Parts: sequence; C-alpha cells; structure tokens
Amino acid sequence: MIYTVTINPSLDYVMHLDALNINQTNRSTKEEVYPGGKGINVSIVLKNLNIRNKALGFIAGFTGHEIERLVNHYGVVSDFINLDRGNSRINVNLNKINNARKTVINGIGPKVTPQDIRDLNEKLAALKDGDFLILAGSIPNGVSDDIYKKILKSLPDKQINLVIDATGELLLSTLKYKPFLIKPNHHELAETFGVEIKNEDDIVIYGRKLQEMGAQNVLVSLGENGAILLTHNGDIINAPILEGNVVNTVGAGDSMVAGFVAGYLKTNDLKQALRWGVAAGSATAFAPWLATKDDIDELLTRS
Repeated sequence: MIYTVTINPSLDYVMHLDALNINQTNRSTKEEVYPGGKGINVSIVLKNLNIRNKALGFIAGFTGHEIERLVNHYGVVSDFINLDRGNSRINVNLNKINNARKTVINGIGPKVTPQDIRDLNEKLAALKDGDFLILAGSIPNGVSDDIYKKILKSLPDKQINLVIDATGELLLSTLKYKPFLIKPNHHELAETFGVEIKNEDDIVIYGRKLQEMGAQNVLVSLGENGAILLTHNGDIINAPILEGNVVNTVGAGDSMVAGFVAGYLKTNDLKQALRWGVAAGSATAFAPWLATKDDIDELLTRS
C-alpha cells in the first residue's frame, strides 16, 4: 500500500486572464478549482495509473471539506485529520492565456500542533513491511522544519519505503532514515548546498553527497533538460525530456514522483521507473492539470 502525507494541502483556484495589469481591475475569462498540495497531486496521478493509495494530512474549515470532497471525487481514498481551527489555504494561480508562465499567490494554512502530529502518527502506525510512505510538500507557519524527521522517528520498526520530496532542512533531516527515493530539482539541489550548479558533473557531485548522507536513490529533475537518476548501486541514468507543448508546470514534479513509484512497482527496475517518471512529469506539463493514464501511456510509447 502507498500512503501520501500532505501537511499543508490547498484549494488551487486557477484564473485565466487575457492580460494581467498591475494596479488595475482584472477580469478572468474562466476559472477552475482543484485540490492541491504535493502529496495530494502524487495520490491523484497514482490513482490515474490504477495504483491504490491513501492520502493523509490535515484539513480545516470549509476549504478543507472541499479539498476532501474533490480528492474523493478524483477517486483517491483519503483519511485526513480535521482540525478544529482555521481554514485550509487557498492558492491563487493567475494564468495568462496561451502562456505557460503564471503568477501564483500561496496561502498560509492553519496551525498544526504537536497533538495533531501525534494523531497523524497513530494513523501511520498501520503501515506494514513493504509499504511506501511519500512525504511531500511545504509546511505551514509555526511547524518546525524537522517535522518530517519527527514523523519518521515515530514510525514502527518496519521495512517501509520512504519517498521524500522536500527541500532544505525538511529534506536533510530525513536522510538518516535512508529514504528509498528523494527528488530535488536542480535549483533545490543548489540551494541545499549553497552552491551554483553549472553542469551534470555538479549534479552528480552533490547528488552523491545526499547519498552519503543516507539517500538510496536521488532523482534530480532538470526541467526542460529531463532528469538524472543516481541509483543506490552507483549507476547514473539520464532521461531526456520528451517533446511537447508545455502549458502547465504545476504538479509536474509531483507527477514525476508518482510515475517513478508506479513504474518501479510495475517493473521492479529503476531504469524503467525513471522512464515512467519522466513520462508522467512530461504528461502533466503538456496538460491543463494533472496527467491522465492515457496521457502517460502515449508518452511511454515515445520514450
């Protein structure tokens, strides 16, 4: 079984504009509302690939209820913890028509207390040997940046496959638990070590440092240049980007994580997992929202 955890989920309110004029009244041409948060995105793409999973995390208020309704609408089983204060955040995405670039305003989200984390840990106690646990995304204000480490420290002593999609201390604090996979992009890799990444050699150098700190497999997404996978057995596998018209970058990295995990479960092969990951990430980038199975299958035939 696969479990995803989204500490700070959102409603993503997408507004499409002919133009965005600062200090003027702007009117949208259409809007959409989606459930958001990296773990939730992973869950939805996994479900689209017919991979059973359960979405965990925290929701609050009327926005939280709508997040839960939409997640279930997209076929994902959820077991969120309902907080008795505040509201789950709303992220506003302002999209200029026929332009992949966008302006994003992210909300803060409700306060998560130590008791809330203990409630989450009780749910995670149900994990069994061989299960996957995917921790992905940002954390709300007031939550310490070692929260993922605290969650992992409380896990039962079982053989669980950890997947971490985070940055900075949120990521680094988890490496002692030897995650099966971490997925920084090249910008995040540079920020983690306070360096400038100039070429593939630099990616390998700093990816290896993450492995020395405990990560088993390091998947570095490179945007329009594809991805590089550093495997636990020392292999370096390159995957070029697939051709297509980029219309949406939100959720592409999360889709890559979902595709990688799905591909690994189906093939038990890291090279094939990378192929699936790139196909899923690219399919989302070429789509208005998250990739469907048909989108991913079509790109798999081209990779």
